[in-house]
Amino acid sequence: MKTLQIGMGWFPDRAGGLNRYYYDCANYFSSADIQFDGLVAGGANVASDSQGRVMAFAPSDASLFQRWLGVRQSFKELTAQRDYDLTVSHFAFYTFPLLNIIGARPLVTHFHGPWSLESGVEANRSLAVKAKSWLEQSVYRRSQQFIVLSQTFCDILHQEYQVPLERINIIPGGVDLDRFNIDVSQAQARDKLGWDLDRPLIFCIRRLAKRMGLENLVTAMSEVCAKYPDTLLYIAGKGELAASLQAQIEELGLDNNIKLLGYIPDADLPLCYRSANFSVVPTIALEGFGLIVVESLAAGTPVLGTPIGGIPEILRPFSEDLVFEGYQPQQLATGIIEALSGDRTLPSSQACLEYVEQNYSWSEIAQKIKLVYQKAIK
Repeated sequence: MKTLQIGMGWFPDRAGGLNRYYYDCANYFSSADIQFDGLVAGGANVASDSQGRVMAFAPSDASLFQRWLGVRQSFKELTAQRDYDLTVSHFAFYTFPLLNIIGARPLVTHFHGPWSLESGVEANRSLAVKAKSWLEQSVYRRSQQFIVLSQTFCDILHQEYQVPLERINIIPGGVDLDRFNIDVSQAQARDKLGWDLDRPLIFCIRRLAKRMGLENLVTAMSEVCAKYPDTLLYIAGKGELAASLQAQIEELGLDNNIKLLGYIPDADLPLCYRSANFSVVPTIALEGFGLIVVESLAAGTPVLGTPIGGIPEILRPFSEDLVFEGYQPQQLATGIIEALSGDRTLPSSQACLEYVEQNYSWSEIAQKIKLVYQKAIK
């Protein structure tokens, strides 16, 4: 099966769940006999990094006109050279300028989230939100089949975008087990990173944006540290809230308990998960899947997550104790304190690994995706 897949950016040049998912598809689809050719915004290194499977149609920082013109030209060139069975969209923004040149070729959309709704949460610009919604709707009307990562995204796609349920397929994201299940102990991982060997350590990796709930987590740590003053929270990631979060940490006198790490190199991420007693995902809105939840479990590290979006869909079948009662600071603080005291039972490292192996291995996920692609072609 020959597919031409339209992405957003190339991981690890550009972090984020969508780019990570697209990157993994490029690497694992061959196991399901799916030929993956791709187009993304990015640099000259994309083709070499992907062994020629993916091309950059324009730099990520190029103007909108240049990016849309670039993706049209690249799409025309590739489809003239090769007879693809299917066009696959991972990002409506770059698929939209192709709608009038796709022709009769089927289109499958991987719905990674409600782009317009997320924009509304991050910044209240109603005109921009409406424009993004119209653009998304245009792409979705052209799509024969949809793949979503969770029941939550299925509901949003159906209710907000009026996509019929019979065209929506729920397939969770996968994880590279070999990459995250490293042969390193917790103490060895901390030593490699230069992290404290003796303190209780919590890890959180998120884009520093409003809907991620990081302000609530910082507030919650005041109560946590009052009871367990040695606790150390590492927050990794970049974003517009970096300065305000640092100011909040200093105002609460938590400089010795919370550290903002900024961008974490991809190679160090398994070590970060392995170093922690547990991870925390404090999202307050629009969490469609939560790849970081599965990544942490694949590293053998339990995760406490809020009951938002796809997070409880991953965690509740494994352990109810891994789901906070809510996302408010008091609820986060209670859950973290219970985990540190042992009143909330956390699964073992081995149990975490086995759960991921049984439910989120890419070899199984790729086969399920192939069935949806075949359905669109028929």
